[in-house]
Parts: sequence; structure tokens; C-alpha cells
Amino acid sequence: MIPHRTPAIRVLTVAAALAGALALGGCAHRPSNAQIGTGVGAVAGGMVGNAVFGSTLGTVGGAAAGALIGNEVGKNNDRGHRRHRH
Repeated sequence: MIPHRTPAIRVLTVAAALAGALALGGCAHRPSNAQIGTGVGAVAGGMVGNAVFGSTLGTVGGAAAGALIGNEVGKNNDRGHRRHRH
């Protein structure tokens, strides 16, 4: 019998929607790499947290950690792009 993971999937969906809304709402016409990284990191982290821990707490914790990591990677990419523009 397959365990029921509906709450975790619901939390992941809400986290992904919020991350996407924040990333797109932050800049009306072109989101920064930090904003994109935050959204992508939150979704990926939530998926990994759910797969590894199989609980809502694991999903939310993974989404939070992924958002932080994605934001930092995106910030570094934003700085690199500004440095190389002429």
C-alpha cells in the first residue's frame, strides 16, 4: 500500500506558487538571477526534502534551504554578469 502524501504535495505546490509569485512580482519585466534562483531552489529543495524525509516538515525545510541556496547562487550570478558587461 502506498502511503498518502497529499499534505506534503499540497505544501510543495503552495511553496512553488509563492516562490514563483515572489520571483515574478519582484521585477515586473525581468526577474534577477537571485529571484529565479530562489524560486527554483525552493521547488527543488522541497522535492528533495519530501523524497528524503517523506514528511511535511522535510518538504518545508527542504524548500527553505533550497530557497536560501538558490538565492545565494543567483546573487553570485548577478554580480558576475554586472562585472562582465561593457
